[in-house]
Amino acid sequence: MATKVHPTAIVEPGAELGENVEVGPYCCIGEHVTLGDASVLQGHVVLAGRTTIAAHAEIYPFASIGQPPQDLKYNGEPSTLVVGSHCRIREYVTMNPGTQGGGMVTSVGDHCLFMVGSHVAHDCQVGNHVIMANNAGIAGHVVLGDHVIIGGNSAVHQFARIGEHAMIGGMTGVESDVIPYGSVVGERGRLSGLNIIGLKRNGFTREQVHNLRSVYKFLFSDTDSGTVLERLDDIAERHGDDSEIMDIVRFIRSDSSRGLTQPKNGNGG
Repeated sequence: MATKVHPTAIVEPGAELGENVEVGPYCCIGEHVTLGDASVLQGHVVLAGRTTIAAHAEIYPFASIGQPPQDLKYNGEPSTLVVGSHCRIREYVTMNPGTQGGGMVTSVGDHCLFMVGSHVAHDCQVGNHVIMANNAGIAGHVVLGDHVIIGGNSAVHQFARIGEHAMIGGMTGVESDVIPYGSVVGERGRLSGLNIIGLKRNGFTREQVHNLRSVYKFLFSDTDSGTVLERLDDIAERHGDDSEIMDIVRFIRSDSSRGLTQPKNGNGG
């Protein structure tokens, strides 16, 4: 099937469309846009700026992808937005390119789903297989690991990091970093345990889940075993060969400007 562009669509000179692309009615594609093979724009889609979208994207009406960042410090610098393959971008989704202050690139991985009205701000780094539900938003410079799920009407504060396989419940405000495999709920997000359902759905064994749960409880509940950092050293010494547990250790040890999301009242869950 050859590339098809509806007669009402506007594709500016310089735009690059891959093979077997479908561009629906009233779409607008800017001169610096690259759209990968077998991608489909349903209609009324705007692709602007220096935006690259890989193959097999499906983008629904009124999505606005690549327009200038919503950042007063942005001064027209030629920043970019890069979206991976097999992404589904539903109605009214917005994604912005990077800025000079954040590395100039907003990046989105492969096989992601962005539901109606979700927002990816400037300089964010979104992993693979991420799901953002209806009206979920991430502010500038946020990092989402692989397989993260953000529930509907939730928001993530700028510069926060969400570790891989973490789950953010609906209507949750996340102000601090969330450990890999963690589950966060509440108006002001608090750790409520591990994302057990997500772990099982993604093929983690009973033993892996048990080990992660034991480490989680030791880290956040066993206050008689020193500080969190001391407990972290103990975990690293005992579980240095366990890749999932070491994901948590490395995440907490890495530099952060937002601090760490904790369980409510010290309850390890």
